[in-house]
Amino acid sequence: MRRLLGLVGGIALALAACAPPPARPVAEHAPDPPRAPYRPIEFPRDEAPHDNLTEWWYYTGHLFAADGTRYGFEFVIFQAVRGTLPVGYVAHLAVTDPAHGRFWHAERTSIGSQIGRQDALALDVSGWQLQGALGQDHIRALGDEYGLDLRLVATKPPALHAGIGWFSFGPAGDSYYYSRTRLAVEGTLHVGGESLPVQGQAWMDHQWGDFLVLGGWDWFSIQLDDQTELMLIYTRLPDGTPGFSFATHIAADGTTTDLPLADVTVEPLGSWTSPHTGATYPSGWHVTVAPYALDLTLHPTLRDQELQSLSTTGIAYWEGQVEIAGQQAAAPIAGLGYVELVGYATASALAVPAPRR
Repeated sequence: MRRLLGLVGGIALALAACAPPPARPVAEHAPDPPRAPYRPIEFPRDEAPHDNLTEWWYYTGHLFAADGTRYGFEFVIFQAVRGTLPVGYVAHLAVTDPAHGRFWHAERTSIGSQIGRQDALALDVSGWQLQGALGQDHIRALGDEYGLDLRLVATKPPALHAGIGWFSFGPAGDSYYYSRTRLAVEGTLHVGGESLPVQGQAWMDHQWGDFLVLGGWDWFSIQLDDQTELMLIYTRLPDGTPGFSFATHIAADGTTTDLPLADVTVEPLGSWTSPHTGATYPSGWHVTVAPYALDLTLHPTLRDQELQSLSTTGIAYWEGQVEIAGQQAAAPIAGLGYVELVGYATASALAVPAPRR
C-alpha cells in the first residue's frame, strides 16, 4: 500500500524534488504538438475514467449561505494506472472559510480499478463520491469538520484547451484537457454539526493521458461577473526554468479563444511563507490581458490555503480562493477565482516541517 501511494503521488503530482521556481511565472513557449495519434474528445464517453497513466477530476468553487457568508471549496480525485499494479486513487477535500479565518483540508485513498463505464462518471474513494454526465455532476464528500453534498450543472459547453483539448508536455508525454468553466451549484455545506443550504458557482478541470508531471506550475481560474472566464497556466521544468504555458479565454456564450502568450502578463504582488512547511509562495497577483483590455488584481481570501498532502501525494501545495477586482476598458469589473501553486515546497523543506507560528 505504501508503495502504491508513492506511485500515485509521483504520478499525479510528482514534484517533491523539484528545484525552487522563479518568483514570477514566465510565458516561455506554447505547448508542443502531441506526438501520439489524436482521438477527438467525446461526451459522455471521455468524462469517465480512462486506462492512461495519469488522470484527475478537479473541482473548485464558491459557495454562499443564506446570510451571504462565502466559502471556497476544492474537491479532486486522482487516478494512477501503472501496469500490473492495482489502480490507485487519491482524493483531496478542502474548504476555505474566510469569515472564521479557517482553512481545512483532508485526504483519502483507495485501490481497485473503477474504469469501465463509458456513459457516465462514477467514482468512490473510501466513501467520497463523484458522479455525473454531460455537465450534471454530484459531489458527496464528508469530513470530520467540513463536508460537501453538492449538485453542479454546467451553464456552458466544455472548453477544450489548446484548441482541440490535447497538447504535449514534451518528453513527459501528451495530455487531454478540458474545463467546465461555469457550473451552477446548489446543495449542502456541512460545518461542524450544522448543515447549511448553499448556492454558488464552480469550475471543473478534467485531464488525462500517458504523461508524468515533472516540474511545478502556477494555474489560475478566473470567473468574471460579465460571465466570461480565463484559464492561465505557467509550468516549470524540474530545474526551475520555464516550461510550456498557455491561456484560454471563454466568452459569455461559451466560445473559446487561445490567447498568444505575449498578450497576457501575470505579476506577483507579494509572498507568503507557510508556517507548516516553510515554503514561500507568491501571494496576490496583477493580471493583464491585452486583447480584452483587462487589468485585474487577484487577492487571496486567506493567505494560508496550503494543503499538506504528504501522506497521499508526498508534497504540499497551495490551492486558494481569490477575489478579483479591476477594470475592462476603464469600466469596473470584478469576479472570483482559484489559484493553484505547485512545486514551491521542496523535498528538503518537507523533510523537516517548519514550526507553527
